[in-house]
Amino acid sequence: MVHAEVAQEEPCFEIEGFSLWYGENRALDRVTMRVPKGRITALIGPSGCGKSTLLRSMNRLNDMVDSVRVEGEMRLAGDPIYGKEVDVIRLRKRMGMVFQKPNPFPMSVFENVVYALRVDGVRDRAVLEEACERALRDAALWDEVRDRLGASALGLSGGQQQRLCIARALVGNPEILLMDEPCSALDPIATSKIEDLMASLAGEYTIVVVTHSMQQASRASDFTALMSYGHLLEFGPTPTMFQTPRLPETEDYIRGRVG
Repeated sequence: MVHAEVAQEEPCFEIEGFSLWYGENRALDRVTMRVPKGRITALIGPSGCGKSTLLRSMNRLNDMVDSVRVEGEMRLAGDPIYGKEVDVIRLRKRMGMVFQKPNPFPMSVFENVVYALRVDGVRDRAVLEEACERALRDAALWDEVRDRLGASALGLSGGQQQRLCIARALVGNPEILLMDEPCSALDPIATSKIEDLMASLAGEYTIVVVTHSMQQASRASDFTALMSYGHLLEFGPTPTMFQTPRLPETEDYIRGRVG
């Protein structure tokens, strides 16, 4: 069930009748949803429900699994992302991806941030420095590392490393930021900083975040989508989903009766 308020939003990303199989196992079953542009959408649901699989399908990370087969459509800003003619590398440059655990490269803070630009052939030091500062400011990390840009990123705290990874994802000005349980390995203070950061990025960026935390979804998102057994069960404004959900299955999950 998709609430009317979602349909009224301009979409950044559209999913239509999307199914995915790992071999004979169907992990996603005809998922249809429109991700609102400039908003934060949380994907919630019990373990194994397909939320991370859906997120990884959005930038075709699941292509790396030999047994994967898909049906249906996904579109980023109206452009189809599945099909033999799609340049997957170029597609992924339009998206930022942040994983469950911070994964900084074993190099300096500066080189971590500008890595994607160097891969694209950017060599102008002034351009790299400007992009690095902008991305670190967007990730609310600049003031903490401005004097440590040449130091190893591995020396940062866990929360700083995750914000560094967010800066690395933002440096190429993606259209959408995909976050797969970005706070699961962080303490409450670092989690709060990531949530504040997400709020500051919303509007300029569209954010889709997978989270196992009901509290985080209720605090940090504008819209919430509940998945169950590979299906999209209910998708609506976060306050409605947590206070007056339309389906009894949603209420049972939100209230902790099932999980």
